[in-house]
Amino acid sequence: MKTALVQLNSSDDPGANLLQTRDLIAQAAGEGARFVLTPEVTNCVSASRLHQSEVLQPEDQDITLASLREQAEELGIWLLIGSLALKTSDPDGRFCNRSFLISPRGDIKSRYDKIHMFDVQVSDTEIYHESKGYRPGRHSVLSQVDDFFLGMTICYDLRFPHLYRGLAQAGAGVISVPSAFSPVTGAAHWEVLLRARAIENGCYILAPAQTGRHSAQAGRERETHGNSLAIDPWGRVVGSAGTGTGIIIVDLHPAEVAQARERIPSLTNGTEFVAPE
Repeated sequence: MKTALVQLNSSDDPGANLLQTRDLIAQAAGEGARFVLTPEVTNCVSASRLHQSEVLQPEDQDITLASLREQAEELGIWLLIGSLALKTSDPDGRFCNRSFLISPRGDIKSRYDKIHMFDVQVSDTEIYHESKGYRPGRHSVLSQVDDFFLGMTICYDLRFPHLYRGLAQAGAGVISVPSAFSPVTGAAHWEVLLRARAIENGCYILAPAQTGRHSAQAGRERETHGNSLAIDPWGRVVGSAGTGTGIIIVDLHPAEVAQARERIPSLTNGTEFVAPE
């Protein structure tokens, strides 16, 4: 299956981001992609909760979701909207970080809310408290895209290997990791973690990413690592986007998943053990 990863430099303006996103999706489909994936927070990269509260919408009113569903149907492609920041009805006022799988008919096939919140202090000046603005999801999600089963994850989920093992054991041959990694953690850990998840589970890892410095009407400008990657089931990098916006095209083969799992059957070789107290 010919697959495209879209690398974006989204701002905090959902309307402008939608134009950029649609152009790159159209380019990917024009090059023959059957399955196209966009990064985390495709619709809005913002460090200002106040600004987000002014420009974000609930799912049923979001312009990006509505437009990209129409585009997927027009182009006849599977589309993973890596994630959208959306308003929720929660009394705490937090948003959700939600990934959507859209069918070639424009239907929402699956939704996944990011489970693990990025609450970290990378350095004295780089501090994140994602859980203050976003509510975590509670359910892992497996869906089908043509001949593949797709496991859906988002960004910081990458650091929790049990989620990936559970998806692989449930049948996922492809796992999506739409992301907006920070430059510091990206340089140190991004490729290593992605390749590890592919090797451990004998599956494709598809990681479309945000890149560069993100212009902002409000609050500080964020910066992200870029370097979208596609990893095959043997842990090889088969597609890399560098740091510019654009697309990368890769071919996915179910036989490669089966072959990797036959050579290293770690999904079935696991055994129960007693953990230390």
